[in-house]
Amino acid sequence: MIKFDGKKTGIFAAGVAFGTAGIKILTSKDAKKLYTNCTAAVLRAKACVMKTASAIQENAEDIYAEAQQINEDRAAAEEVVEDTADEAAEETEETTDFKEETEETEEGSEE
Repeated sequence: MIKFDGKKTGIFAAGVAFGTAGIKILTSKDAKKLYTNCTAAVLRAKACVMKTASAIQENAEDIYAEAQQINEDRAAAEEVVEDTADEAAEETEETTDFKEETEETEEGSEE
């Protein structure tokens, strides 16, 4: 014969009862109203997050543009310094060459 276990059968029956009651509760008008309000809150939160994200993105773009401008200005300043240093070096070479020619001319006239 088949053994009848009352405990397991009772647990099964309770599960079916809670499941049926749960479905009724979840499909009720009050539950739908709750779902609608929760969904609306999620959409508001999404809009807030998107607004914050776009503000952060705009600020990041501004920072990036300013950083590029700083680097361009710095590079231009370095070019000016290098050009000035090159010109100064050329002038120094010309002055040194002129002094050497002058000294050679003086030595030649002394002889």
